[in-house]
Amino acid sequence: MERRTFLKNSGLVAGGLVLSNNLIAANLVPNPIKIAVIGCGDRGTGIMHILNGLPDMFRITAICDVLDFRLAAAQKLSKNGVLKAYADYRKLLDDKDVDAVIVAVPLNLHYPIATDVIKSGRHLYLEKTMTYNIEQALDLVKLMDGRSKQVLQVGHQYRYSPLYYRVKEMVNKGFLGKVTQVDCRWDRNGDWRRPVPNASLERAINWRMYKEYSGGLMAELLSHQIDFINWIFDTHPQEFFATGGIDVFKDGRETYDNVQVMMRYPDLGLIGNFGAMCGNAHDGYLFKIKGTLGTVSLLTDQGMFFPEKKLLKEKGTIDGVTGATRIMWNKEGGTPILPEPTKDGTWYAFKDFYAKVQAKELPDSNVFTGARTAISVHLANQSLYERKISTWDKSYML
Repeated sequence: MERRTFLKNSGLVAGGLVLSNNLIAANLVPNPIKIAVIGCGDRGTGIMHILNGLPDMFRITAICDVLDFRLAAAQKLSKNGVLKAYADYRKLLDDKDVDAVIVAVPLNLHYPIATDVIKSGRHLYLEKTMTYNIEQALDLVKLMDGRSKQVLQVGHQYRYSPLYYRVKEMVNKGFLGKVTQVDCRWDRNGDWRRPVPNASLERAINWRMYKEYSGGLMAELLSHQIDFINWIFDTHPQEFFATGGIDVFKDGRETYDNVQVMMRYPDLGLIGNFGAMCGNAHDGYLFKIKGTLGTVSLLTDQGMFFPEKKLLKEKGTIDGVTGATRIMWNKEGGTPILPEPTKDGTWYAFKDFYAKVQAKELPDSNVFTGARTAISVHLANQSLYERKISTWDKSYML
């Protein structure tokens, strides 16, 4: 998996974004992709809002959800009249007016629905984390083998931002020196619950709280940062050390509300610290990549570079980090990586999905990278819930 992924993703610039912009500039944009949304919860409807802002690229033709009130709410987002609505995704896949499918359902349903979408021949945007477990991840890789004209993109949307491409380039060009640690958090102060109109719908709506359906905070939040580190270094963790518990909300949930995982990447001499909690929101989203020459500190839409003092002493200014001829340092000694905040990562991700469908090319976030991250998340949760050190097995390499 590593070599195949590396060969297909060795470029440092957002080629798909450039391609889609060039198509538009040249007035060569084909008809919009007819796309369906399976799963009309917060994420599915959030994506619908994004697609409504890209009318030259996508036209939503159908929606699917097992909950009637979610279908009704999603209908109100239509920009093209009444959408075809389905309670059974299999009937949606019989609809000939669908070119591509978005799957934004509970994690335990990713694999069976994705499998059916792939077998139907449609292009697929599959929300993160790609699969619920390791076996499913490896099976999807096998299923996509030989389907080079069919696009499967995994929804790790944040790294489609120009900011994250720029950070990848900075690391690969050595601006940070030797990177030996990353510190990642995604914290909130709240119970993470959704309102339930009927007690019988508790698990259908609050599926993130239950192990049968969910990978908890590791899969829903920290998978983004795990995926970026895997991608930026074209690697994966080998060892997983974790602890956590239900420490704040004693409300019958099964997935932990307080987790901390340390991952070891021995091939790089790198340690990754990944934590999330529901009891304090001070840090929010925190992502720091630390090297011998400097540190990158990232939010989802903006980032700063902080050089080590020895680098400033040696070079004074650092050409090429921001592209500016004169670097402006803030009061903490950092400089912005990009001149202004980026858009929502989902916007960039779907522009790239459109470009890759048109070109029939492998996305940067694909079945191989998706499997690598899904396996990492599963092993982290294994360590977390089974209270043991987990290790990456060589049999996971394809």
